[in-house]
Amino acid sequence: MQSKTQDGGAWENCGQPEAGKERDACGEGKIDGILRNFRAADGHVRTDLHVHSTFSDGDNDPETMVRAAIAEGMEVLGFSDHGYTDFDESYCIPRDRIGEYGKTIRELAARYLGQIRILCGIEQDIDGGLPIGDYDYVIGSVHYVNPGQEYLPVDMNRDTFAFIVKEAYNGDPLAFAEDYYRKVARVVERTHCDIIGHFDLVTKFNGNEEFFRFDDPRYLKAAFAAIDALLPYGRPFEINTGAMSRGYRTDPYPHRILRDYIREKGGQFILSSDSHNQRNLMNCFTDYEGEL
Repeated sequence: MQSKTQDGGAWENCGQPEAGKERDACGEGKIDGILRNFRAADGHVRTDLHVHSTFSDGDNDPETMVRAAIAEGMEVLGFSDHGYTDFDESYCIPRDRIGEYGKTIRELAARYLGQIRILCGIEQDIDGGLPIGDYDYVIGSVHYVNPGQEYLPVDMNRDTFAFIVKEAYNGDPLAFAEDYYRKVARVVERTHCDIIGHFDLVTKFNGNEEFFRFDDPRYLKAAFAAIDALLPYGRPFEINTGAMSRGYRTDPYPHRILRDYIREKGGQFILSSDSHNQRNLMNCFTDYEGEL
């Protein structure tokens, strides 16, 4: 099992927004226009903003992803490679390549101008603090829990998940979920993100309800509390099909119960593939366009 020691660094944040405000004190996001008009002229979604490349943990270099997006008829392609985290450098953009990442994506945007609109975003983990660099948008996400002084991965593999439940949470998977959602509740505050990424990532290995039921009252209480904390910021939640394309789930993040709750409370969604491979761009988007 992989674990890392916390460095105890301080967070910078915008503070809690006033209820009903569309954006918090951080101001308007750079992609607000895209988020408000997410569908193409034909009514379909041809925008994918959660895409990884070989700059972090993706399989394909950025230009390969661009060419695949054009072949798929996409209108907007947003790169969102993993922002730097000093406690785990195995999956993120190396610190010394952050400038190269931005430069490469901007050059591709200019080279393919007229064929596709290319944006340079970042997926920022809550434990990485604020993003390093200037981006068109930020996806905020949580990949680790901290029951002690270690960073324990939420989504490494099924056996690691089970081991953490046993060793760090005394065999109580719902305690794991509660810890996770306490962090998710602060993801906008800590990352200043424009989009809330894979809200219920903690369920990645629970597709068959091996660890807990999706309708367990204790589980829903924790998830609903995090949703309630995030809704006032006005950021959209992803309907993220990444785990589907990799065979972990048969439905997207977040679970339908949570999507229904977000919708009832006035929350908004965007579609994201969380692609790590050119084959998975806009994966299953047509199946979920009706939920936007």
